[in-house]
Amino acid sequence: MAIKHTDLVVDFKDTKIAFEHKSNDELKKAARLFRLMNNPGLVKLGSSLGMKALQWKLPFTKSIIKSTIFDQFCGGTSLVDTQKTINRLYEHKTLTILDYGAEAKSSERDFNKTMSETLAAIDFGETNTSVPVVSAKITGLARFALLEKVQNKSELIEREKREWDNALKRIDVVCHHAWDKKVGIFFDAEESWIQDAIDLVVNMMMEKYNKTRVIVYNTFQMYRHDRLEFLMKSHETAKQKGYLLGAKLVRGAYMEKERERAEEKGYPSPIQPDKKSTDSDFNTALQYCIENYDTIASCNATHNEFSNYFQAELLDQLDIPNNHPHINFCQLYGMSDHITFNLSKGGFNAAKYVPYGAVNEVIPYLIRRANENTSVSGEVGRELKLIKQELKRRRI
Repeated sequence: MAIKHTDLVVDFKDTKIAFEHKSNDELKKAARLFRLMNNPGLVKLGSSLGMKALQWKLPFTKSIIKSTIFDQFCGGTSLVDTQKTINRLYEHKTLTILDYGAEAKSSERDFNKTMSETLAAIDFGETNTSVPVVSAKITGLARFALLEKVQNKSELIEREKREWDNALKRIDVVCHHAWDKKVGIFFDAEESWIQDAIDLVVNMMMEKYNKTRVIVYNTFQMYRHDRLEFLMKSHETAKQKGYLLGAKLVRGAYMEKERERAEEKGYPSPIQPDKKSTDSDFNTALQYCIENYDTIASCNATHNEFSNYFQAELLDQLDIPNNHPHINFCQLYGMSDHITFNLSKGGFNAAKYVPYGAVNEVIPYLIRRANENTSVSGEVGRELKLIKQELKRRRI
């Protein structure tokens, strides 16, 4: 699969556009952080020490985290605090996808709190034209082990039946509120041993709320070898049942965990045999969504340059408007600015995925972000190289 690299619709090499939202001091600060993150051993040690320092409530720990990795990858400590980030992004024609960054919850009280936070984010999105979507995890609204039992079709005891009913009600309340406020909601993909249960619930919500416009989106992890087929089947089901499909496409985030569990439990790994296979399925999925854009609203959520070029070129070749509401791009806040801001400048629907929350609550997200970035070949090095190029261009 190839695209022409002459007369490109968008140029990801333009660091002036990529970093014009950052001051000289902010750019130098980012360079220092990515230099540190370019050392996997240091990231691993820092992650461990950071968690322990928080647990021991050592002085200045939160302020150090807040002024470094938090500021790079999070939009603020609260919804109100994110407004400056949202406005700044929108000044550069870039949209915001809000995500309450607290993870690893397990109690009904925590699930209800996450629901309340998600409802508030939807309200916030309604009042901000630059926040068309919020993001949520089903495991923020339902217990992981319960999802696992549902997936395995294990018989639930009475207490678990009530718990499952409560989880479904929370998810439905969130989706209904999103539908009422005309704000989209992305449900993240998670581990394969609970993903079938997540798919079941999200498909129910799409059937209920995606009749005339796409509100609910499922996430398809293309590093799984069965997801391209599942995407196409999901689309066929949606057409048969009379609703629109919402599809957020990602490569994936649980590869090592998935392979280790498959080996430990003795079942075939759900992961693609190699990166080439993942890339091929991802780009095929992009093309499928774009060619069916009348019945699929999709988000290309990747930091891969080729896949973003590929989608931009497809829109050009098929004469589809760059800003069609069913075709979107998204990258994480703090990463791949050369992709996001050049797409925005080119008139595409490009957004930053912006987590927010109290520093101690988003630490698990930040540690995962740091570890994932160092494990992806060349990811941090690419960021650092681009920042250095822009610093050189600015002669500082």
